[in-house]
Amino acid sequence: MDAHKLTMRICLLVAAVLALAAGPAAAQGVKERMAERLPVIEDLKSRGIVGENNQGYLEFVGGPREKEDVVAAENRDRQAVYAAIARQTGTTPELVGRRRAIQIAEQSRPGVMLQRPDGSWYAK
Repeated sequence: MDAHKLTMRICLLVAAVLALAAGPAAAQGVKERMAERLPVIEDLKSRGIVGENNQGYLEFVGGPREKEDVVAAENRDRQAVYAAIARQTGTTPELVGRRRAIQIAEQSRPGVMLQRPDGSWYAK
């Protein structure tokens, strides 16, 4: 499965979780925003400008800090999703983010920068 299809599936899962936690309107907004940002984020990842950190968020890892507004918006939406999942599952947003980081690392394509639990970065 290519990265775009995988990310779209993730967006649908996120929308489902948010629909349960915050209502369909909020979920649809997050889903749409994440889908709109996807091409920019994939480009930044492919060029090694951002990577996926060990907390489930995008982080700048090298090169120029391009599209900071897009990265910040993505991280805000991820934070909202993790909080909604945490409420649903009785855990913390931090734990949800760390678990999501593991999933992202497993599903990332070769070349994407990922952060290990010890904080060091590597290209998958």
